[in-house]
Amino acid sequence: MTQRYLNAAVAPGEMLEPLRELRAELGIPESFTAQAEEDAVDAARRDPGGVDRRHIPFVTVDPPGSMDLDQAVHLEERGDGFRVRYAIAAVGRIVEPGTALDSEVRERGVTVYGPGHSFPLHPRVLSADAASLLPGQERSAYLWTIDLDDGGAAERTTVELARVRSQARLTYAEVQAALDADTALPPPVPVGFAALLERVGRLRLQIEIDRGGVSLDIPEQIIERRADGYELEFRGTTAVERHNAQISLLTGIEAARLMRLSGVGIFRTLPKAAERDVQRLRHTARALHLEWPKAVAYPDFVRALDSTQPVHAAFLDQATTLFRGAGYEVFDGAAPAAPRLHGAIAAEYAHVTAPLRRLVDRFGLEICLAHCAGTGIPADVLTALPHLPGLMAEANRRAGVYERGAVDLMEALVLAPHTGEVFAGVVVDVDDRPGKDGLQRGTVMLAEPAVQGRVVGPVLPLGEEVRVRLTAADPTTRTISFELA
Repeated sequence: MTQRYLNAAVAPGEMLEPLRELRAELGIPESFTAQAEEDAVDAARRDPGGVDRRHIPFVTVDPPGSMDLDQAVHLEERGDGFRVRYAIAAVGRIVEPGTALDSEVRERGVTVYGPGHSFPLHPRVLSADAASLLPGQERSAYLWTIDLDDGGAAERTTVELARVRSQARLTYAEVQAALDADTALPPPVPVGFAALLERVGRLRLQIEIDRGGVSLDIPEQIIERRADGYELEFRGTTAVERHNAQISLLTGIEAARLMRLSGVGIFRTLPKAAERDVQRLRHTARALHLEWPKAVAYPDFVRALDSTQPVHAAFLDQATTLFRGAGYEVFDGAAPAAPRLHGAIAAEYAHVTAPLRRLVDRFGLEICLAHCAGTGIPADVLTALPHLPGLMAEANRRAGVYERGAVDLMEALVLAPHTGEVFAGVVVDVDDRPGKDGLQRGTVMLAEPAVQGRVVGPVLPLGEEVRVRLTAADPTTRTISFELA
């Protein structure tokens, strides 16, 4: 799922009822049934066991306040290479198949995020407590051990069920500050953790570039109240977030490789971006006054951007639209003969690193564990596999509509006081056919504020700068409309 990051300590009052109505419309449950909560309490008491790896000083690195900690990491140098240990919450070992909890988790599919709130995939007794890799707590986890050579390429990967204990819950900002100041993080964080994360992250990023992949630094969107209304801002990602993401990508790529070897698995798929969508992004760049030379390919242009700069962040936010068509492909008995490359990652890839927040991961983890142990894949995993693409497609659709709706609502709140005013923008897309009234319709991108809206006019000059008048910004319907001025 492409996450559109939304942030507001408390959602503005004007957003509460429209978001509640949108959740009802989409069928997003706000709570679990009493039986599912009871099942979750039972699950929290379950001990999956595993080999004792509590001596490894794992740490988690997440946004501030995070409690649903799926992964903990430990890095060390190994001869002329590196060893990455990645512990992932063993959710699949405590959620009992066939229970009310299992049924409701499958219906939800993913954790749904909105400004200042979330609706978790699992009850919080699991997602924020018993299954979360919280510091100082013994947990069962799928422990990935990935040996890298001196260039960062994977040489050997194993997965085992293990008992682990995270030593510290770190934020991206804390690790970035230690890196920038060249100082050690406080004990019990391993000495040199920040520097080693940077080294491995940089090596993996170079490998990504070499294979033709590209990672988006998706900015966080923040709504702030001002004296005369609201303002929408973007917060860029830190280098540490990019390096940490590379560890997750490495694990997902290795998971796909293990699945291919086992002959059973579920790949995350994404077609290459359509040329029309890339051209629309070129027009968006022009609207934001970003120079994108014709000879520069999309991956190279994106890598040159800095998400801490507001204009760059606005473009990167719009670039998430290239992720259209993402899905899952199941195989059982024989892996696909031809590679199934993920269009953005440029490698075969599987989701396994977020089982607290994404249903499909818990099944992929069991497949990889069984392959490495040389045992049979659990029957409930094989039974579930054919249904996962449909379940995840519907879950991602709901979450995407809700998250996009929240963004649309925030943008409408920002623009509502300016109805009737004229703005400068660029037409970034035009519908294939005019309406019955003979007018063209399309999408216009403003530079300030950096938002998009629907636009109508006799002729919409695609890719050209225009002056448009705001005709409507309705938080109730979450719509923004313009006409050529």
